[in-house]
Parts: sequence; structure tokens; C-alpha cells
Amino acid sequence: MRLFVALDIDAAFRKRLAEFCDQMRPLAPEVRWVGPETFHITLQFLGETKKVDEIRQALRSVEGSPIGLAFCGTGFFPAPNKPRVFMVGIEGDGHLQPLVTAIGAALEPLGFARDEMEFKPHLTLARAGGGRPWGRPDARAAPGLQAVRVKLEKLAPPEFGTMTAREFCLYESKTSLAGAQYTKLERYPLG
Repeated sequence: MRLFVALDIDAAFRKRLAEFCDQMRPLAPEVRWVGPETFHITLQFLGETKKVDEIRQALRSVEGSPIGLAFCGTGFFPAPNKPRVFMVGIEGDGHLQPLVTAIGAALEPLGFARDEMEFKPHLTLARAGGGRPWGRPDARAAPGLQAVRVKLEKLAPPEFGTMTAREFCLYESKTSLAGAQYTKLERYPLG
């Protein structure tokens, strides 16, 4: 199974973000827009594994507090001048990083290495091509995402509001030509 650990997004935010995507989509019809039903904030990607029961057990030991999240501004990976991924920035309160650290510590004994890169919370809205932000250095930017970037430079940074995450989840990811489908396997309360 292909698994990841993430925070879910409240229905009100899904709606606001979907409306924003609807405004931007005509500028970049050739990119793959993420469906609002799959919006999430990845805390740790696990990849293909058969250790589902062990992962579930390890995550049950993780303790954390509810997390205040502010959705603000937009950005592009790997860089604004070569956008391949369009995302919304997220600022978490002081409880977010300790949760990410605790999840990493719980999963490390099962062979899941912690990310070496600094954790930067974000919510992906669209991907071009393979969507991998750290692909080939000579990869071309998506013209549509360039148009989105230019449009956003003329507007005030969007503010989507705040929410409190009261749980984190273990998800299964199934990829297909129609896009990724995510299934919640288990919920873990915070606080």
C-alpha cells in the first residue's frame, strides 16, 4: 500500500480553496488541478509498504495538541520563475512542528527515515507534468502556471482564514490516470 500521514482540511476551507482554484483554472487549463476532496497537509510521506498494522500501532503512540493553522498566500515549487507546483502557504502554531517530529520519531524504528529537508507546510493546488518539484534542473516551467503567477503578482495575497486541526490521519493513496484517490485508514485525535 502507498501511505502518507496528513492533516485533513475542514469543509469550509475546501469550499474556499475550490472557489479560488476555479478562478485560476482558466489561466492554466493544461495542468492537473487537485480536486477539493483530496486537499490535505502532508506531514510525512511513507511510500509503498506492507507495514500497515505496525504503522497504525506506532501512530497511536503519538501525542499532540490541536493545531492552529492559517492559510495565507500562494507559492510555486521549485521556484517562482520555473513553476511546476502551485500551492497555498500554511502557517502552523507552535504545536505543528512537535507533531511532525513525534510522527517521525514513532515511524523511524519501522524504517521510515525522517525528511532531511525542512518541513514547510503547504497545500498543493495544481501540478504540471509529473508534478515533481525537484525534477530535472532543465525541466521547463508550465506556461499556465506562469500565467497564474503573473496574475497573482497583480493581486493582494489571498487570505483563506484559519482553522484548528483536531486530528491527524493515516491515508492510503491510489494513483490512476484520473488522478490520485485518498482513503483515510485511521484517525488519531490531538489533545
